[in-house]
Amino acid sequence: MKAIEPSKAAMLNQMIDEAGQIAIVAHTRVDGDAVGSCTALMHYLSELRGKKVGITFAETIPESISFIVPASDNPSIHILSENGPETLDWIKGSDLAFCMDCNSFSRTAGLEKEYNDSKAGKVLIDHHLNPESGQFDISFAETEISSTAELLFHILKKMPDISGDAGKLPKVAAEALMAGMTTDTNNFGNSVFPSTLDMASELLATGVDRGKILYELYNRFRENRVRVMGHMLKDNLVITPAGTAYMILDKKAIVEYDVREGETEGFVNIPLSIDNVVLSIFLKEDDGFFRVSIRSKEGISANRCAQEFFNGGGHELAAGGKLFFPKDIAGPEKAGAYIEKVTELFLKK
Repeated sequence: MKAIEPSKAAMLNQMIDEAGQIAIVAHTRVDGDAVGSCTALMHYLSELRGKKVGITFAETIPESISFIVPASDNPSIHILSENGPETLDWIKGSDLAFCMDCNSFSRTAGLEKEYNDSKAGKVLIDHHLNPESGQFDISFAETEISSTAELLFHILKKMPDISGDAGKLPKVAAEALMAGMTTDTNNFGNSVFPSTLDMASELLATGVDRGKILYELYNRFRENRVRVMGHMLKDNLVITPAGTAYMILDKKAIVEYDVREGETEGFVNIPLSIDNVVLSIFLKEDDGFFRVSIRSKEGISANRCAQEFFNGGGHELAAGGKLFFPKDIAGPEKAGAYIEKVTELFLKK
């Protein structure tokens, strides 16, 4: 990763000093990195800087990663889908806004207009491609890094009250940073850089219980998740001659297995353990479209595949998007044929 510029760190510190109320937002359908980085930032700002801070999300935090946020934080978490007026009022009343783990406010769903219209100072902290830095007063955008949680960790170390000592971070912030980084690297399975291991080592030295985090992330699933995983692998996994593996979770199976938000996280990674699979695609049906997750092996760009064929984007080996019907395909039943056609063309390039 590139070094944090001292002038930008100083400007951020001044903006925090001058802020009265602060709003934090992340992308829609939050994952562990989004929740972890937002939670860590909130605890730093409230506990060490004495600020009024609120996190705003478009939807409820998935149960599988809700442990990252202490129950005592509930009054500070504003969910648009649950309490719209309160959430929007918090944004309107804030004079500093942080956009976390997404490259612009456009990925915050129903919160986009409120943040775009806000006269608050705006800060971007993100590790995705193509940051829309022009929307922000300061932009910390870095792609050669594991996660937004890691980027935030290095930024906070530049703040005067931390001064390079991770041991000065609030306990909840340190734990949330470790959880966010762990989820976005698939437990050190991808996107790991020297700086990532430095971060992990420093956080462990502060007393972060990594074993507890791993237990919460990987050993607290509902039985339903394991059963739907078995169903997908046994009855729905298709592997093409070109080396694409795909699975399609339709609405019928979602209802049958009572699949909840976040419970299919990680499914897309499983087929990559097969030697001849170079590209893995997982589709989950929603209203009028499929949500698409894409993972790839070195040398194959998941990001380019998502951009060209699935109305999305992301990282080189991990990306996402959407497949609409009837715009992209006539109906859900045509998804398999579409995937096979476009990935064969893609892998031939």
